[in-house]
Amino acid sequence: MVENPTSEPDAQRIDRRTFLQLMAVGSGGWLLGLPARGEARHNSLEHRVEALVKKMRRQGIIRPEERTSWSVYDFTAAKKLVSINEDVPRQAASMIKPFVAQAYFFLAKHSKRVQYTPEIRRVMERMIRRSSNVATNYLMDQISRKTWDRGPRDVERVLKKYAPGVFQQTKIVEKIPPGGRTYHNLASAHDYSRFLYALWYDQLPYARELRQLMALPNRDRITDGVKAIPTNVRVYDKTGSTARLCGNMGIVAAPGRDGRVYPYTFIAIIERPTRAKHYRAWLKRRSDAIRRVSQLVYLDMKSRHRLV
Repeated sequence: MVENPTSEPDAQRIDRRTFLQLMAVGSGGWLLGLPARGEARHNSLEHRVEALVKKMRRQGIIRPEERTSWSVYDFTAAKKLVSINEDVPRQAASMIKPFVAQAYFFLAKHSKRVQYTPEIRRVMERMIRRSSNVATNYLMDQISRKTWDRGPRDVERVLKKYAPGVFQQTKIVEKIPPGGRTYHNLASAHDYSRFLYALWYDQLPYARELRQLMALPNRDRITDGVKAIPTNVRVYDKTGSTARLCGNMGIVAAPGRDGRVYPYTFIAIIERPTRAKHYRAWLKRRSDAIRRVSQLVYLDMKSRHRLV
């Protein structure tokens, strides 16, 4: 059984403004969270994202029966810029994989029975960089065996035990079935946003290690294929793909003309009620839709912070 948390985040590692934000929204054993969403409701970027999504619906790129969620948080301004359907739980697909890694890292910190070994590191790399379902199921089994031995639900229990304020709409009930048809694990865009916020500010155990894993080169929908985004922009992300979901969540670390880095989160989810008949074609069009929104967001951030 894992232990209860005994310490709060180290306020010396973050600025005073960020610490006060954490104090305001913290709950349970961890003071983790994200600034309120209300300020995003009438933001011009949010309106432009909504307008672009509506345009893509009219064009048939996003179908009427498909539901979407979008979230953008500007770390530099400490402000939520986009919050669209942010608290709606949606299928997680492979975007749940960093959460699985984080559950293991909670145990590695709080339980003497769990160690972060080179072998586990290789498993995590396959899980996140290669999106290996076999590696994911192996890690879920390891977490369950070291805790309550009740299967994949133990991953959710660990996350909510140590960071209930972050994983509020997360539901983990299944391993990745054969063929990758995972439709029952859920998370909201707000959960991803809170997680990425805490990850960036080192408010989670092994945060730096997990950021490194999420930054390993792979094909993403946030920067790859987006003409406006230069190649020196770094992204810490995880995609999710099934015949019923196309998504991506990550942190974009964009260099400015002054030599500073201006990070922001970008979360995009497009979900279908049924499986797409032509999976590859459907996935490509939705991936391109996400890239169009990502370009819009980057250009807005570029105007705000004089990015390269």
